[in-house]
Amino acid sequence: MAKASHYFSRPQSAAAQALANVIAGGISLTDALPQAQARVKPSRRALVQALCFGTLREQESLSFLRDGLLNKPLPRREADIGALLNLALFQILRSPTAPQKVVNDCVAATRELGKSWAAGLVNAVLRRFLREQEQQLARLDTAPQWVRHNLPKWLCHRLEKDWEKHPAQDAQGILSKVSAACLAHPPMTLRVNLAITDRDRWLKQAAAEGITGRRCQFSPVGVILDNPVDITALPGFEQGAVSVQDEAAQLVTGLLALESGQRVLDACAAPGGKTLAMLEQTSGLQMTAVDVDDVRLQRVRENLARAGQKAELVVADATAAHLLWREPIFDRILLDAPCSATGVIRRHPDIKCLRREADIANVKQIQAAMLDSLWKTLKPGGRLVYATCSILRDENDRQVKAFLARQPQAKLVPFDAPWGHDTDMGRQILPGENDMDGFFYAILEKPCAN
Repeated sequence: MAKASHYFSRPQSAAAQALANVIAGGISLTDALPQAQARVKPSRRALVQALCFGTLREQESLSFLRDGLLNKPLPRREADIGALLNLALFQILRSPTAPQKVVNDCVAATRELGKSWAAGLVNAVLRRFLREQEQQLARLDTAPQWVRHNLPKWLCHRLEKDWEKHPAQDAQGILSKVSAACLAHPPMTLRVNLAITDRDRWLKQAAAEGITGRRCQFSPVGVILDNPVDITALPGFEQGAVSVQDEAAQLVTGLLALESGQRVLDACAAPGGKTLAMLEQTSGLQMTAVDVDDVRLQRVRENLARAGQKAELVVADATAAHLLWREPIFDRILLDAPCSATGVIRRHPDIKCLRREADIANVKQIQAAMLDSLWKTLKPGGRLVYATCSILRDENDRQVKAFLARQPQAKLVPFDAPWGHDTDMGRQILPGENDMDGFFYAILEKPCAN
């Protein structure tokens, strides 16, 4: 592998290295991508990003095509060469770059990666694909379902099981919807701070600066931009007039039934989008924001400062919240629980590589421990909203159902909404529906003492 100080002349080299770090190294693309981009000229960094995101979105079908072109599987230690072949196939199929140039660049990239031995292999595989492109692509028609949907095999299986008995939804239809959403580029969605401006006024101001968008369908404070822009270009961003937040995440404030004077706990608060939204939309809240990671909590601090809002920030593990607050003191609690993040794959396609089915059992235990601990800190008559960006029932409906079995005095609050799908315990938004991320919400209340 090339030394860290070495600059790559070809973006394919940097992208292959980043992808290998994700696929074989278990590093998030958020961490791997900047390291790779730093090794190419600034003018090539956008292409490195596009290659990484595009290749990961179609990882399953690209790997299927690649493996069919190889005489034998590549060993795990050659993950960068496997990634290079995948991104080459992606570039040939999806980019306007001439196929011959893609082949030449990727052959040269093997040398930049310190893998000169692979030059002939990469050349032969890609030239074979160009000769046999039609018949190679036809193999996808009979490929396993998870390959055609570009989703991990375990996730396809779970989604089928989760939705096979839903009275209003077809499991295959759900799979197709999720697959299409995960392949698409997500929109840039904003939350407008109505204490500073309103949506129409902000949209008019943005349009004057060449930034166009429209109102969100369900959030009364949401705006979807026609094209993403750098946050520093957003009118009023530095003054807290707008924040970046998906519409699905914006819906939580309406479920909490917030009132001035209430003491509110935002558990797992980082990076602070929901904390700030609650403070913006309901004045006079006594807000406490908790996160287990002090570095991530700093993001909450920065977001609050940008908008001129204040909250008590506490570094703590929400699974032990009852040890920190030994009395039920909160009127409202938001638990946006750690989860598989399967509802935001379209924004973070590396999730498909980083998550394993075995991870779900562990995260379920953490979610359950958080629910049990936080419940002890909720006042009688108080409300807890349980939220995840997961689309798996084990983390959503079944998690809430198990909690109700452990806490028989807890009351599930049914609610209707024009968004999402009704489930036994709450509402599930699927990724891509009405331009939203996948999200689950359930409302729990603690009865007043007799």
